[in-house]
Amino acid sequence: MTAQGSDLILERMMTLHPKVIDLTLDRMWRLLEALGHPERRLPPVIHLAGTNGKGSTQAMIRAGLEGAGKSVHAYTSPHLARFHERVRLAGELISEAALINALDRCYEANGGVEITYFEITTCAALLAFAETPADYTLLEVGLGGRLDATNVIDTPVATVITPVSMDHEAFLGDTLEAIAAEKAGILKRGVPCAVTRQDPRALEVIERAAARAGASLLVQGEHWHVGEEHGRLVYQDETGLLDLPLPALRGRHQLDNAGATLTVLRQLGIGEAGCRAAMENVIWPARMQRLTEGPLVEAAGDRELWLDGGHNPAAGEALGDLLGGLPPRPTVLISGMMNTKDCTGFLRPLASRADRLIAVPVPGEENGLDPESLAESARSVGLAAEVAASTEAAVASAGDAERIVICGSLYLAGSVLKRNG
Repeated sequence: MTAQGSDLILERMMTLHPKVIDLTLDRMWRLLEALGHPERRLPPVIHLAGTNGKGSTQAMIRAGLEGAGKSVHAYTSPHLARFHERVRLAGELISEAALINALDRCYEANGGVEITYFEITTCAALLAFAETPADYTLLEVGLGGRLDATNVIDTPVATVITPVSMDHEAFLGDTLEAIAAEKAGILKRGVPCAVTRQDPRALEVIERAAARAGASLLVQGEHWHVGEEHGRLVYQDETGLLDLPLPALRGRHQLDNAGATLTVLRQLGIGEAGCRAAMENVIWPARMQRLTEGPLVEAAGDRELWLDGGHNPAAGEALGDLLGGLPPRPTVLISGMMNTKDCTGFLRPLASRADRLIAVPVPGEENGLDPESLAESARSVGLAAEVAASTEAAVASAGDAERIVICGSLYLAGSVLKRNG
């Protein structure tokens, strides 16, 4: 079958979406029961939550497990160019035929009742995972944790909480403590949880939640340490020291994600070869990715072209920190954002790292922020800004910039990857 087959089913599923999203697991439990509870038949699960870094950490864990000879299912969201990216069966992106089979069965079992797009597609992923042999299953939380559609696993073998910061306040709460409490909802009795560097307010909430749940925490800076020494990653926990290559993913923040990865791998008994593979073999598109081929690269000519999907204040800080570590060059940001995001908070850390910003629309997204509004947000933090009709037009008008960074939205990043081949 062609890709259009699954696209049509996914469009049909959107018609089941409630007009108002209320975070609950009731719809998940109903459909999973109708499907015969595939969530109870999964290979051992590693469950990841956090505001930033959970996708990168999942990718590193997968690279490490596969480097140790294990087969791995992986579930992530959103996708960048094609829905199939969300579901990886035993190391391979789900095939069109397998995706159609799982989607059709979920649609039929749901019986036309209201259910969110993320919920029913998560059920489809769990169904495919349950029916395909593998050694491990990696589940990335979509939104929050406590009431996220992925939080239907009673006894994962490990959990991870990456840095918690402000995002999705309309659903998760308007304080860091409230958001941390939602993320901590994935903690389970007797299950170890690797916790990366946190704001003290968030960590206090996570520690209280762990005590109530009976979960054991492995906290960065207390139970394990990670850093860079002489161009190498050095990790230490109670079992000893690891001296490894730096992670293939760029940025100081990726060291923390790497530390959480190594903590999980050590808990699972994975040896040094797997730990090294987690650093060297990881691939995760649109996380400060250097584009090296395609029409946009050709249009950029001799200029560096980078792509990053970060979209909240913490991601802006990480991107700013990374740009500050690169050789100084005239830099232009090309940015498009969603109207639900804190644009000023995202751009403020970037104002000193770039010469100007070109605001563009996010293609095909009705909730995309008007480029004029984004340009005004950039000016408010001291960044010269203008507007272009498209990413291609922005690249063409980047002038004498030697480095171009496309950033601000995973949806924008996805459209760039799709159009750039």
